[in-house]
Amino acid sequence: MKKSGKKVTTPSIQGQALMNLGSVLEKEIDGIGMGVMPDGSAYLTARGLARMCGIDHTIVLDLANNWESSQFKPRGTKIANLLQDQGYEASSLFVEVDANGSRHHAFPDAVCMAFLEYYAFDSGAQVQPSVKEHALKNYRLLARSSLRVFIYTQVGYDPNHKIPDVWREFHDRVSAAYNSVPDGCFSVFKEISDMVVTMIQSGVPVNEKTVPDISVGKTWANFWADRCLEKLHGERIRYEHNYPDYFPQAASNPQESWAYPEGALGLFRKWMREVYFSEKFPAYITGQAKKHGLPPSIATLAIDAVKPKALRDSE
Repeated sequence: MKKSGKKVTTPSIQGQALMNLGSVLEKEIDGIGMGVMPDGSAYLTARGLARMCGIDHTIVLDLANNWESSQFKPRGTKIANLLQDQGYEASSLFVEVDANGSRHHAFPDAVCMAFLEYYAFDSGAQVQPSVKEHALKNYRLLARSSLRVFIYTQVGYDPNHKIPDVWREFHDRVSAAYNSVPDGCFSVFKEISDMVVTMIQSGVPVNEKTVPDISVGKTWANFWADRCLEKLHGERIRYEHNYPDYFPQAASNPQESWAYPEGALGLFRKWMREVYFSEKFPAYITGQAKKHGLPPSIATLAIDAVKPKALRDSE
């Protein structure tokens, strides 16, 4: 096999035998079990890794449980070489973790990427083309950032072991906007507050880059003007909206925002459900993720978090 390259920093795993660890966090997202160990090492479960690769989990377990001999067979040798390229030197492909009262096989991110790379590029004719396509799709997705970042984001783990103040920026914006909307009117920002709360609870880092009130405001304003809705509901009016001092937008405070007649509130909520969430929001949040260098998983989390029930039921 090849000489190893730079070591990966997973101190609880490298060079040690199988051990029993408690998991910091473990969740199942779309059938993929994933978690984070006490030292910050990200992992997939056997079933999670198998699902990412598009294979049966018994294949993963058979290879891992017999790794001492399997690493010298054709498939195992290729995976072992990929592991050594990443500097992975542990004698086992997994460790055991106690998570949610159950014991699971935890495959570190370096092992998972080696499996994905093998099934995407090196597995040859012995696997079905659909397996290679599935593994390649997931490999490319994770290679854009890292599997570790993906798992951290999905399970809501803070690598600094601090409780993130995920509510502060949203709280400060709500406080700054309190009682600023004229009587008899509604504002876009206040109306999407429940949407933002749902995003935060689902693990989306909400800040000036991901709160979509400007996107919603502009899109709704165009919808309002194009359909001459003031003739049906009355005129919209301007009011002052301020951002907290530490927001980039605060430099141009106060902001002139639109307040809409309360009689149009039902129509706005219907538009949000049937138009914005289904047609506009996915493109907006994906664009924001690319623009600000956020992991692709953030866009996926946000889109899934606010997806209307009707859309979920139709999938």
